Amino acid sequence: MKQEYQDLILQACDASSLRVGAKIQTLWSGYGEIVRLHLEGCNRPSVVVKHVKFPEEAEHPGGWNTDRSHTRKVKSYQVETHWYQNYSTNQSCRIPACLAACSYGDEMLIVLEDLDVAGYDQRRTSVTDREIKACLSWLAHFHALFLGVAPEGLWPVGTYWHLETRPDELEAMDDAELKAAAGDIDRILSECRFKTIVHGDAKLANFCFSQSGNDVAAVDFQYVGGGCGMKDVVYFLGSCMEERECEKRVPGLLDYYFSELKLSLKKDVEFHALEKEWREMFAFAWTDFHRFLLGWRPGHWKINQYSKQLTKEVLRKLKQ
Repeated sequence: MKQEYQDLILQACDASSLRVGAKIQTLWSGYGEIVRLHLEGCNRPSVVVKHVKFPEEAEHPGGWNTDRSHTRKVKSYQVETHWYQNYSTNQSCRIPACLAACSYGDEMLIVLEDLDVAGYDQRRTSVTDREIKACLSWLAHFHALFLGVAPEGLWPVGTYWHLETRPDELEAMDDAELKAAAGDIDRILSECRFKTIVHGDAKLANFCFSQSGNDVAAVDFQYVGGGCGMKDVVYFLGSCMEERECEKRVPGLLDYYFSELKLSLKKDVEFHALEKEWREMFAFAWTDFHRFLLGWRPGHWKINQYSKQLTKEVLRKLKQ
């Protein structure tokens, strides 16, 4: 790590020395890495550093190496930096504190609180009902906190699969009916009356759990922006449940999300109208992500009967 980066981190944390620890992960398409740094001489034993370095040639797992793809990723890191520097949440929707952030040419550095030290040291590849509810509670509190807040400095429309930013994937789709309806689906979601700020990539892998599984914190805010809260909910549920589980469990989990949302909203919000609208948006949000998958990776495991059934319902509604 360059000396200037080390100096920035030492100064931000008031530390006397640092040691580069384990690499936590490589960033998507080889755009850098996330590493843990161990500190001496301060009250933080460690920090997590997201070090973005734009590659000369990206290695996209799906082969989507285009100028548009690169431009989107660059903006996503700028948005994430802005998010951490300018937005904050509360204990009910915990995120890591940003200790420093800067840009050096084609490199960016975000220095974050180590959530492992804060008690969120568990990661999950499969989840219990209690853990799913902990994540839904996080989303409900997050959406309540930012209900009606303009996404200044963020994506105008959050989520990494937003139609306007994914014309290549739309073009690659084989499903002609859904392809033709994609614009209408996007418009309906964008015109909903109740808008919030959405995480934009609320998959299971982006939640950090406490030992008990009762509490979670979220990371990875590259695609945070405006929109309907259902976009996060459908993406999260689809990331941790297969189609048969979705058929069985989604109704009850949606009820739980809305009960948490109601508890965390201010009293002057027309909750009944919000819930009615967002429940109607559930199938549209699910279909919107299904549309993206069909163009991006047609063999993806999330393209299942549950998604196809919701898509049929949405297409039927659009014809009415």
